[in-house]
Amino acid sequence: MTTLVWAGGLLRAEDEPIVRAGDHGWTVGDGVFETIEVVNGRAFALRRHLRRLAYSAARMGMPEIDQETVREAVGEVLGAATGLTRLRITVSSGPGPMSSARGSGPHTVVVTANDAPPLTECKAVRVPWRRNERSPLAGVKSTSYAENAVMMDFARSRGADEALLANTHGHLCEGTASNVLIERGGEIVTPPLASGCLPGIIRGLALEWGAEAGIPIRAAAAGELEMSVLDEVVRGESYAAVTSSTRRVQPLAALDGTPLETGPLLSELRRVFVSCAALDLDPAPRHSK
Repeated sequence: MTTLVWAGGLLRAEDEPIVRAGDHGWTVGDGVFETIEVVNGRAFALRRHLRRLAYSAARMGMPEIDQETVREAVGEVLGAATGLTRLRITVSSGPGPMSSARGSGPHTVVVTANDAPPLTECKAVRVPWRRNERSPLAGVKSTSYAENAVMMDFARSRGADEALLANTHGHLCEGTASNVLIERGGEIVTPPLASGCLPGIIRGLALEWGAEAGIPIRAAAAGELEMSVLDEVVRGESYAAVTSSTRRVQPLAALDGTPLETGPLLSELRRVFVSCAALDLDPAPRHSK
């Protein structure tokens, strides 16, 4: 697998040391990141990803990120090789003391890319843990990702590659690296941002492009989607899909070990998404919901 690394203004060797031992991104997970699909040498929906990167940093109280530096780094990495499929931007608060208190920076900015193959299907399981929708990190794409790592380990031990979880109210929230879509009652609904889920880039585009194509799709009302809706999915009464930058719109192939069928609306949404994405690789940002 080809892996490219940019840090400190330069392209680096994959195994070259680039982060100081006292960097708060390393010691306490004080940073933000974005994972982006690469299509024909371009970062898909880059403007939306950069806006969310800035939002996450602001929510964490980090100083403003130099967007031009990030854009230049992305351009250098994508211009250095062909066949790349995935790009990641990571920004930490930089060097800090041996405590939770943040230092004075500057930011550590690292951009990496590789040619990993696409994820062709999703097998998910429900996990016993819950997302805290009142956490200061709720809805933030933070490098403090240990909770998700634990849940993914749980999923993989059960033959799955994604974990779905509720929030503290028992409402369906999200996956560890994805948002969730549910097809039921002749429409597609997705947990609202108030559930504590991440404001996913692909989630937002699916809502916009789906609605523009005449597909009945919306963000659910608060509390509308109980975690028990997944029981309907297992019984074949409803259908489910996940959305992410590495999956786009991907119907669940299995849930808790039960093979699943794909709903007709989710199939149409997937088709619409592919068509729209081919026409616009960097759709302008809109208001999230």
